[in-house]
Amino acid sequence: MIKPVLRMGDARLLRVALPVLDFDSVELSALLRDMRDTMAHLDGAGLAAPQIGVDLRVVIFGSDDVNPRYPDASPVPGTVLINPVIEPLGGDVEDGWEGCLSVPGLRGVVPRWRALRYSGFDEHGKHFSREVDGFHARVVQHECDHLDGILYPMRITDFSQFGFADEISNGVLPTPTETSTHDIQNEKDNS
Repeated sequence: MIKPVLRMGDARLLRVALPVLDFDSVELSALLRDMRDTMAHLDGAGLAAPQIGVDLRVVIFGSDDVNPRYPDASPVPGTVLINPVIEPLGGDVEDGWEGCLSVPGLRGVVPRWRALRYSGFDEHGKHFSREVDGFHARVVQHECDHLDGILYPMRITDFSQFGFADEISNGVLPTPTETSTHDIQNEKDNS
Protein backbone atom coordinates (compact mmCIF):
# COMPACT_ATOMS: atom_id res chain seq x y z
CA MET A 1 0.00 0.00 0.00
CA ILE A 2 1.30 3.43 -0.91
CA LYS A 3 1.89 5.46 2.24
CA PRO A 4 2.21 9.22 2.66
CA VAL A 5 5.83 10.31 3.02
CA LEU A 6 6.58 12.62 5.95
CA ARG A 7 8.08 15.93 4.90
CA MET A 8 10.92 17.93 6.42
CA GLY A 9 9.53 19.81 9.39
CA ASP A 10 7.69 16.79 10.78
CA ALA A 11 9.34 16.06 14.14
CA ARG A 12 9.04 12.30 13.57
CA LEU A 13 11.80 12.55 10.96
CA LEU A 14 14.23 13.78 13.63
CA ARG A 15 13.95 10.75 15.91
CA VAL A 16 16.50 7.96 16.17
CA ALA A 17 14.87 4.74 14.98
CA LEU A 18 14.80 1.54 17.03
CA PRO A 19 16.46 -1.72 15.99
CA VAL A 20 14.35 -4.51 14.53
CA LEU A 21 14.20 -7.49 16.89
CA ASP A 22 11.64 -9.69 15.16
CA PHE A 23 12.44 -10.88 11.64
CA ASP A 24 10.11 -12.89 9.40
CA SER A 25 7.11 -11.28 11.09
CA VAL A 26 3.82 -10.35 9.44
CA GLU A 27 4.40 -6.74 10.55
CA LEU A 28 7.88 -6.54 8.98
CA SER A 29 6.61 -8.09 5.73
CA ALA A 30 3.75 -5.56 5.60
CA LEU A 31 6.14 -2.67 6.30
CA LEU A 32 8.47 -3.77 3.49
CA ARG A 33 5.58 -4.16 1.05
CA ASP A 34 4.36 -0.64 1.91
CA MET A 35 7.87 0.76 1.57
CA ARG A 36 8.40 -0.88 -1.85
CA ASP A 37 5.01 0.31 -3.11
CA THR A 38 5.65 3.86 -1.88
CA MET A 39 9.19 4.05 -3.27
CA ALA A 40 8.10 2.72 -6.68
CA HIS A 41 5.11 5.07 -6.86
CA LEU A 42 7.35 8.09 -6.23
CA ASP A 43 10.30 6.94 -8.40
CA GLY A 44 12.56 6.93 -5.36
CA ALA A 45 16.04 5.43 -5.25
CA GLY A 46 15.52 4.49 -1.60
CA LEU A 47 13.23 4.86 1.37
CA ALA A 48 13.66 4.60 5.12
CA ALA A 49 10.93 3.36 7.46
CA PRO A 50 10.90 6.66 9.43
CA GLN A 51 9.88 8.46 6.23
CA ILE A 52 6.52 6.70 6.40
CA GLY A 53 6.24 7.18 10.17
CA VAL A 54 7.66 3.83 11.36
CA ASP A 55 10.47 4.17 13.91
CA LEU A 56 12.45 1.09 12.92
CA ARG A 57 15.97 0.76 11.50
CA VAL A 58 14.83 -0.43 8.09
CA VAL A 59 15.83 0.95 4.69
CA ILE A 60 15.22 -0.21 1.17
CA PHE A 61 16.99 1.02 -1.94
CA GLY A 62 17.76 0.06 -5.48
CA SER A 63 17.14 0.88 -9.08
CA ASP A 64 17.88 -1.65 -11.79
CA ASP A 65 16.28 0.50 -14.49
CA VAL A 66 16.82 4.14 -15.32
CA ASN A 67 15.32 6.16 -12.48
CA PRO A 68 13.68 9.36 -13.77
CA ARG A 69 14.87 11.24 -10.68
CA TYR A 70 18.49 10.03 -11.21
CA PRO A 71 18.82 9.35 -14.96
CA ASP A 72 22.63 9.36 -14.97
CA ALA A 73 23.04 7.10 -11.93
CA SER A 74 24.46 3.62 -12.25
CA PRO A 75 22.15 0.74 -11.28
CA VAL A 76 21.91 -0.25 -7.62
CA PRO A 77 20.60 -3.72 -6.72
CA GLY A 78 17.29 -3.82 -4.90
CA THR A 79 18.16 -4.24 -1.23
CA VAL A 80 16.46 -4.56 2.13
CA LEU A 81 18.87 -3.42 4.85
CA ILE A 82 17.85 -3.80 8.48
CA ASN A 83 19.84 -2.61 11.51
CA PRO A 84 22.63 -1.28 9.25
CA VAL A 85 26.23 -0.55 10.11
CA ILE A 86 28.31 1.65 7.78
CA GLU A 87 32.12 1.74 7.69
CA PRO A 88 33.96 4.12 5.35
CA LEU A 89 36.68 2.56 3.19
CA GLY A 90 39.41 5.15 3.11
CA GLY A 91 38.89 8.83 3.72
CA ASP A 92 37.87 9.95 0.23
CA VAL A 93 34.82 12.18 0.20
CA GLU A 94 32.99 13.35 -2.90
CA ASP A 95 30.30 15.92 -3.45
CA GLY A 96 27.13 14.94 -5.26
CA TRP A 97 23.60 16.18 -5.85
CA GLU A 98 20.90 14.64 -3.70
CA GLY A 99 17.17 14.90 -3.41
CA CYS A 100 14.77 13.31 -0.98
CA LEU A 101 11.16 12.21 -1.00
CA SER A 102 10.83 14.02 2.37
CA VAL A 103 12.21 17.24 0.85
CA PRO A 104 10.26 17.31 -2.42
CA GLY A 105 11.36 19.50 -5.30
CA LEU A 106 14.69 20.50 -3.77
CA ARG A 107 18.23 19.34 -4.54
CA GLY A 108 21.52 20.04 -2.85
CA VAL A 109 25.18 19.08 -3.02
CA VAL A 110 26.16 16.82 -0.14
CA PRO A 111 29.61 15.46 0.75
CA ARG A 112 29.61 11.68 1.28
CA TRP A 113 32.21 8.96 1.64
CA ARG A 114 33.13 7.69 -1.80
CA ALA A 115 33.45 4.03 -0.76
CA LEU A 116 32.12 2.08 2.19
CA ARG A 117 31.21 -1.28 3.61
CA TYR A 118 27.69 -1.74 4.85
CA SER A 119 26.35 -4.65 6.77
CA GLY A 120 23.08 -5.59 8.36
CA PHE A 121 20.27 -8.06 7.96
CA ASP A 122 17.82 -8.94 5.24
CA GLU A 123 14.11 -9.36 5.92
CA HIS A 124 14.66 -12.97 7.07
CA GLY A 125 17.32 -12.05 9.61
CA LYS A 126 20.26 -13.26 7.49
CA HIS A 127 23.37 -11.14 8.02
CA PHE A 128 25.18 -9.79 4.95
CA SER A 129 27.87 -7.29 4.03
CA ARG A 130 28.82 -5.39 0.84
CA GLU A 131 31.59 -3.06 -0.26
CA VAL A 132 30.34 -0.35 -2.60
CA ASP A 133 31.25 3.02 -4.05
CA GLY A 134 29.80 5.87 -6.08
CA PHE A 135 26.05 6.32 -6.31
CA HIS A 136 25.39 3.05 -4.45
CA ALA A 137 27.44 4.29 -1.47
CA ARG A 138 25.68 7.68 -1.58
CA VAL A 139 22.21 6.10 -1.53
CA VAL A 140 23.10 3.89 1.44
CA GLN A 141 24.46 6.83 3.45
CA HIS A 142 21.45 9.00 2.60
CA GLU A 143 18.91 6.36 3.63
CA CYS A 144 20.78 5.34 6.79
CA ASP A 145 20.97 9.00 7.84
CA HIS A 146 17.16 8.90 8.11
CA LEU A 147 17.51 6.24 10.81
CA ASP A 148 19.40 8.75 12.94
CA GLY A 149 17.08 11.69 12.32
CA ILE A 150 19.32 13.35 9.72
CA LEU A 151 17.96 14.84 6.50
CA TYR A 152 20.37 15.65 3.68
CA PRO A 153 20.05 19.47 4.01
CA MET A 154 21.66 19.08 7.45
CA ARG A 155 24.83 17.85 5.68
CA ILE A 156 25.04 20.59 3.04
CA THR A 157 28.19 22.70 3.41
CA ASP A 158 27.57 25.22 0.61
CA PHE A 159 24.03 26.54 0.42
CA SER A 160 24.74 28.20 -2.93
CA GLN A 161 24.37 24.64 -4.25
CA PHE A 162 20.91 24.03 -2.78
CA GLY A 163 17.59 24.94 -4.28
CA PHE A 164 14.59 23.88 -6.29
CA ALA A 165 15.60 21.31 -8.88
CA ASP A 166 13.70 23.03 -11.68
CA GLU A 167 15.40 26.36 -10.90
CA ILE A 168 18.98 25.09 -10.74
CA SER A 169 20.39 25.58 -14.23
CA ASN A 170 16.95 25.12 -15.79
CA GLY A 171 16.58 21.69 -14.22
CA VAL A 172 19.98 20.37 -15.38
CA LEU A 173 22.10 19.81 -12.30
CA PRO A 174 25.64 21.10 -12.84
CA THR A 175 28.71 19.24 -11.68
CA PRO A 176 29.22 20.00 -7.97
CA THR A 177 32.24 22.07 -7.08
CA GLU A 178 34.93 20.10 -5.32
CA THR A 179 35.26 20.21 -1.54
CA SER A 180 38.93 19.68 -0.89
CA THR A 181 39.20 20.29 2.83
CA HIS A 182 35.94 18.80 4.10
CA ASP A 183 36.45 16.12 6.73
CA ILE A 184 33.24 14.12 7.01
CA GLN A 185 34.66 11.88 9.73
CA ASN A 186 35.15 14.82 12.09
CA GLU A 187 31.54 15.86 11.47
CA LYS A 188 30.29 12.41 12.36
CA ASP A 189 32.44 12.29 15.51
CA ASN A 190 31.06 15.66 16.61
CA SER A 191 27.40 14.84 16.04
